[in-house]
Amino acid sequence: MTSISTPGRALVVGATGIIGQALSNQLVAAGWATYGLSRSGGAVPGVTPVAADLADPDTLATALDTVSPDLVAITAWTRQPTEQENIAVNGAAVRHVLAALEPAGSMRHVALMTGLKHYLGPFEAYGEGNLPDTPFREESPRLDHPNFYYAQEDELFASARRNGFGWSVHRSHTVFGFATGNAMNMALTLSVYATICKELGQPFVFPGSQLQWDGLTDVTDADLLAEQIIWAATHDAGRDEAFNIANGDVFRWRSLWPRIAEHFGVEWEGFDGAPRPLEPAMADMGDTWRRIAAQHGLVEADVTRLASWWHTDGDLGRTVESLTDMNKSRAAGFLGFRDTRESFFEHVARYRAARIIP
Repeated sequence: MTSISTPGRALVVGATGIIGQALSNQLVAAGWATYGLSRSGGAVPGVTPVAADLADPDTLATALDTVSPDLVAITAWTRQPTEQENIAVNGAAVRHVLAALEPAGSMRHVALMTGLKHYLGPFEAYGEGNLPDTPFREESPRLDHPNFYYAQEDELFASARRNGFGWSVHRSHTVFGFATGNAMNMALTLSVYATICKELGQPFVFPGSQLQWDGLTDVTDADLLAEQIIWAATHDAGRDEAFNIANGDVFRWRSLWPRIAEHFGVEWEGFDGAPRPLEPAMADMGDTWRRIAAQHGLVEADVTRLASWWHTDGDLGRTVESLTDMNKSRAAGFLGFRDTRESFFEHVARYRAARIIP
């Protein structure tokens, strides 16, 4: 069976997330009959919403009974207190979705989004042990630590063997993107942080480690990741492969941070001896954001629905180098790229236009 050659029916699992929204928009624009699965049943315009809980296989099977997708993209995960719970919950989510869709026999390609914790280890053992050299390459063996990404992959591979569909795995770095109602987004988190700094007359302080301030790193644009998923589903070279996905350039935060500060009209401070994380610094900013939202007529007054302080602290606080090799994807024929600087400010402009930030 070859990859999908023409637009068909697509199911985006996690359609309200940062990747799910970007992918749904692109599928609709390309003519796919697109279904968006989420717990809330929310979806982007042009997408048929499907409401179901990934932890409930019976209601999931009922909700997906008539969808019969050619392409399935799994872009959702739920953070749990321990990695064993991450494995149980997120591995089961993949298993439940694919089991619900198996009776129709329609699946031709299933794409799974994971990330660089494939190479860096899970939250509980992040950066520990014998890590692969950077830039990270897809052929690197799995680490010894249990990892929910590995569990999700194994569920995908087992279903593919039973059902004969093609698969792809997409390992992204930190994501810059545009999404509403989703807080796992560094571009929006930093924009909210800079807006609060301006409101309070405080400096825009880099919260992370010296390595992240001074060293080279890369990130992933959500729209670029969506492009790679569609490419993998529609080209034979993308079938049954794992691909890294990053913008294709590298940068230093010490260069980008002043540009962000200038864009928002605030003074900035770089790394100064130790990390100064956002989570404690921003813990009591709910009232400040409500005031900002009221002053500027913003659509969301709850800062917890916009900014994910802990997630950005984790990314910027890394003490291990994180760089991604894109040669496998390029050699296979996917040549998409983004300029990271332009990517960040383009998403800021979209948030302003949507009245999410002033």
